[in-house]
Amino acid sequence: MALFPIRRFGDPVLRLPASPVLEIDDAVQRLVAEMVETMYGAPGVGLAAPQIGVSRSVIVFDAQDDRGARVLINPEVVETGGEYEYDEGCLSVPGYYWPITRPGFAHVRGLGLDGRETDYSGDGLLGRVLQHEIDHLHGILLIERLDKKTRKQALRSLRNDALGLEK
Repeated sequence: MALFPIRRFGDPVLRLPASPVLEIDDAVQRLVAEMVETMYGAPGVGLAAPQIGVSRSVIVFDAQDDRGARVLINPEVVETGGEYEYDEGCLSVPGYYWPITRPGFAHVRGLGLDGRETDYSGDGLLGRVLQHEIDHLHGILLIERLDKKTRKQALRSLRNDALGLEK
């Protein structure tokens, strides 16, 4: 299996909504296996298909809860609650972390590789990674979750970094 290159901030595929998976076939099975390998190789705790240039509604994640890598196909957020701020990073914006406020709890539902409906609920890292990866499926990057002032500073830093200037 090959590790996919992770698309970075500025790549247009990261801004597009992903297409739903209509059939879980061998190609989807291979995609998931390669996404898991890519996620661990990065290293990261979550990866959405658009981050490797595949505009399909697939996420993989490992919430570091001893359950290992898991997959959700065509996931959707069913319920959220509370509020939680945490310095969040992203494999598509490597080396940067910003305080992101999200719901503290998330319940999501999608399909497993066997085609059966499955759901995950949690707070802390599990709730955060699920919301973050599902954002990717909607073309939303964590930068869009920042307040206006912090977003402006983040974009300036990213521009300067891309131009090889001091941060």
